[in-house]
Amino acid sequence: MAYLGEEIKKLGFGLMRLPMKEKEIDVEQTKQMVDRFMEAGFTYFDTAWAYAGSEDAIRQALVERYSRESFQLATKNAAWINCKTREEAVAQFETSLKQTGAGYFDFYLLHNLGESRTHFFDDYDIWSFVQEKKQEGLVRHVGFSFHSTPEELEEILKAHPEMEFVQLQINYGDWENPAVQSRRCYETARKYGKPVIIMEPVKGGMLANPPEPVAEIFREADEKASYASWAIRFAAGLEGVITVLSGMSSLAQMEDNLSYMKGFTHLSEKEQDTLKAAREALAKIPLIPCTSCNYCAKVCPQDIGIAGSFTAMNYLTLYGDLAAAKRQEEWMVAGHGRKRARECVKCGKCEQACPQHIRIREELERVAAEMV
Repeated sequence: MAYLGEEIKKLGFGLMRLPMKEKEIDVEQTKQMVDRFMEAGFTYFDTAWAYAGSEDAIRQALVERYSRESFQLATKNAAWINCKTREEAVAQFETSLKQTGAGYFDFYLLHNLGESRTHFFDDYDIWSFVQEKKQEGLVRHVGFSFHSTPEELEEILKAHPEMEFVQLQINYGDWENPAVQSRRCYETARKYGKPVIIMEPVKGGMLANPPEPVAEIFREADEKASYASWAIRFAAGLEGVITVLSGMSSLAQMEDNLSYMKGFTHLSEKEQDTLKAAREALAKIPLIPCTSCNYCAKVCPQDIGIAGSFTAMNYLTLYGDLAAAKRQEEWMVAGHGRKRARECVKCGKCEQACPQHIRIREELERVAAEMV
């Protein structure tokens, strides 16, 4: 199905997690992956100014080796990263053009709107800048990626009806997760008639290796299907989806994705029941019931990243992957300018404000002990 006048198949190549070799992107393996992707009939590639080395790598692997009309290339503007002026923010566009060598972008996104990041796009009026680039023919379609609440998403869509699409984090694990609210964000985008590009369909790789109770359900249903296939087919089957971005890091991952997406079929009723059971099993795993309302943050004298700390701890509980949990903590806490759990002074103000009645001081102590 075509969206925005573009014929795009349901699998997109996310370029944030490209294969590495000696701490550099492995361009030769990336070329092989691009070739397999294009050979299978897929054409959508998603990079960003903020993905170190990615734009340069895709220039070498794709732009310099294929005709410009044979693929769609998306990149993003992150006005909230180290930009003190409008000039610095808009300069990212020219940098991206130079690094990719693409000549123009099929899809250009305002990167990672939500929370404290949105105001930079307002302050620097990036909204009108991208419309100017569209009028100049340097951008074909303009949208934004988003990580926050459905209420904030609705505010943005009301204020900027000119946005053509929204890129959202959607996967079966986060579908009803109160901290991410995938379903409600998706429904909000559709309410405003916006087609959706899906990111994190496998939750950063987590759902490719789910907790054992979930894995057992999938194995009993189809022992030959990869765990990732359930996640990606769920996302691709949603109405109004332009494409589902998979951040493939190896040829093996590429081959797995192509094996079920080249002839994509929606989940059958029986498969949907299996996925529902898997989601219910995931929900039974004891997690900190934080909804990221951040009432606690408003009263914390230390400015502790409480919600981000709990998100990281829940990752550790679900997947037993300490390295991934630490990356989550780095992004959700330090990356948002907050202090870590170990700096809690146990004043208790947070617990008085918490509508979920979480024993926050105890949980922060547990986070501090685990995230070392």
